[in-house]
Parts: sequence; structure tokens; C-alpha cells
Amino acid sequence: MHPNQPHSPAPRRFPWLYVPTLYFAQGLPYVIVNAVSVVMYKKMDVPNTLIGLTSLLYLPWVLKPLWGPTVDIFWTKRRWIVATQVLLAAQFALVGGVLHLPNFFELTLGLFILAAFTSATHDIAVDGFYMLALDDNQQAFYVGIRSTFYRAAMIAGSGGLVVLAGVLENRLASIPTSWMLAMIIAAAIFALLFLFHSFYLPRPPADTGANRLKSASPDFGASFLAAFKSYFQQPRIAPILAFIVLYRLGEAMLVKMAAPFLLDSKAAGGLALSTQTVGFVYGTVGVVSLVIGGVAGGWLISKFGLRKCIWPLAIALNAPDLAYVYLSFIEPTLPQIYGLVALEQFGYGVGFSAFLVFLMYTAKGPFKTSHYAISTGFMALGMMLPGLASGYLQSALGYQQFFIGVCLLTLPGMAAIFFIPLNER
Repeated sequence: MHPNQPHSPAPRRFPWLYVPTLYFAQGLPYVIVNAVSVVMYKKMDVPNTLIGLTSLLYLPWVLKPLWGPTVDIFWTKRRWIVATQVLLAAQFALVGGVLHLPNFFELTLGLFILAAFTSATHDIAVDGFYMLALDDNQQAFYVGIRSTFYRAAMIAGSGGLVVLAGVLENRLASIPTSWMLAMIIAAAIFALLFLFHSFYLPRPPADTGANRLKSASPDFGASFLAAFKSYFQQPRIAPILAFIVLYRLGEAMLVKMAAPFLLDSKAAGGLALSTQTVGFVYGTVGVVSLVIGGVAGGWLISKFGLRKCIWPLAIALNAPDLAYVYLSFIEPTLPQIYGLVALEQFGYGVGFSAFLVFLMYTAKGPFKTSHYAISTGFMALGMMLPGLASGYLQSALGYQQFFIGVCLLTLPGMAAIFFIPLNER
């Protein structure tokens, strides 16, 4: 090209094509690491005590605020996205590759931990890219699209992949091989996402993280510390943190043992469902109910306000846990299982909406983004710590007493509501 010849304009990129794929790519590894892995380990005869330890996989999302600024300063968001997607493809392929080895649990858990850190980093980059690639009006318009495709990834993972593994179990008569193929398919999906995003993602002029490095060093450190300091200087910060950590205490116990309960033999107190059925019950019907509950909860809060809604929504979150108590004492029919799991997930979606709105209320001042990230880190901590103990408690108590204990553990989070600030904004 002649030096004086004008450069050709960059090709136009349509958000309708890359926003859905970015948020599908954000949701899929999260659900594979934290939900699909539980079903896989149960089918591979891993004991519940060890399955509970998979709650450690929440740790990267707990710590995410600590290295989020690194993604902002080093490299561009676009490069972080494509790099983490190719890493996720490799990590899921390796998970499938080691499932036939005697020490598969230790190897796959290590790989899932790596995938969790990679996925958390990918989350930071995708959310940052979304704000750089779209203007304010587009960001508002596509917020529903990104949420929809994130939920679609949950259905594809905890529903589609689990159902696929169940079908392969029946056809191949080999559980390790069926899950190996499921993980390779997950790896192939990320390889395709990597290729598409490498080619199609736009290059926003503001996405120049590497160029900000020299000017950011002293001010960045001061701002980073100021964000944390201002968060912990909020009025009534102790009740706020107690509420964030305790609000889902019962659910954090339940979520790790729900799939093992559905899969376990009747002699062990479980419901003895097939992998394919669990994929449909919990991963499809359950997730659809969760989404509907989330929409309903958001509508109620927008209409009546958080102060009026928080108690009814907290009860809606916790009361359906009694469904698992009921299921553990009877021999339910399949329609009863579908209905009660759907009810529990709908209640969780409704109650979680109030929780998310409260987290937004904790984000104040010039550091709103950092405050929200810190709150979500404590939120993940509130899921991780109880989950670590869930397998040991279930093994010691049995499913019936365990689920009764889960219902009792919902009380501290509701008690914390009396002490938190609920100033409407």
C-alpha cells in the first residue's frame, strides 16, 4: 500500500454474533467445573467425602478480585479471551485423557483447578471486553442476551453433556470412556470458540491494556488499596459480610450432595436414577426452573423494592430445601422428583435475585466495580467452605439427617437480615 493511500476501514463486527458466544463460553466451564464434575465423580465411584472437596474449585472465583487488575493492565482483553479459550480446550481434553488412569481423581481434580483459574480469568476478560466493545446503549440492550446465553451454557453443560454421557454409558458399557468422550466434546466446543473469536472479535481502540502499564504502576497500587479500604469502611460492614457468607449456607451444603443423592443406590439412601435422567432432571428441568425463578424474583424486586421483598424471597430460597427431606423419606415417582427438584430450583432462582440486588447495593462510590467484585468473592467463599464439609457430614449422617441439617443451616442467613442496611437506591 502506498504511504499516502488511506487505510481500509476495519471490517464491521456484529454483537449479535459475538456477545452470545462470549457468554456461552463464560458459562460453560463454570458449570463443567462445579456441577458436571460432581456427576462424573459419582459415576466413577468417588466417595461423597471426596466429592465434597470439589468445593475447592470455587476458590478461583473467591480470589478473582485479587488478579482482576492484572488482566486490565497487561495485554488486551481480546488476547486474554482467545488465550484462555485455547487453554480451556486443552485442559478439558486432558481431563478426558486421564480418566482411565488409576489415580484419575487426583489428576482430574488438579486439571479442574487449573481450568477454574483459567475460567475465572476468562470471566474478567469477557466482562471487560463487553464494556469496551459496546457503547452504553448497546451494553444495556445486550444485557439480556448475555444472561440468556450464560444460562444456555448451564443447560448445555449440566443437562446436555450429562445426558450425552448417560447415553454413551448405555451404548459403550464403559463409564470412563463415556465421560472421556463427553470431556473431549467440551474441549472441541472450546476449540471452535477459540477459532471463531480469534477471527471475528472486534479490536476496540480502547482495548490497549499493555500500553497502560508504564503509566499505571504507582497510581494503580494506590487505587487498588483504596478500593479495598473503602469497601471495608462501609457502615455495618460486619453484618453485610455475615449476610453475604451465610445467606446461602444451606444451599451451599445441598448443591454438592443433590446429584450424588439422585444417583446413589437405594441401599445407600439415594434415588438410584440413571446418569441420563439426572442430566434431564437437574440439568435441564432444574436450570429452566432456575431461570424462570430468577426472572420472577427480579420482577418482584423492581415492582416492590428490596426492603419489602427480601423476607419473602429469602423464605422462597430456603423453604423448598424441605423437598429433599421429603424425597429422602419416601420412594418417589419420577414425576414427583421432577416437580420437587423444579420447585427447589425455582425457589433458589427467586431468592438469589434478592441476594444479587443486595450485592449491587454494596457497590458504592468511585470503586463500584471493585466493590462488586469483592462482594462476589465473599459470595463464592460462602459456597466453598460449607461445600467442603458437605461430603463428610452426609457420610456421617446419611441423606435423611443431612437434608434436615441443611434446612436448619438456612436459619443463620435469614437471621442476618435483621442487621443489614436495606436503604433503597
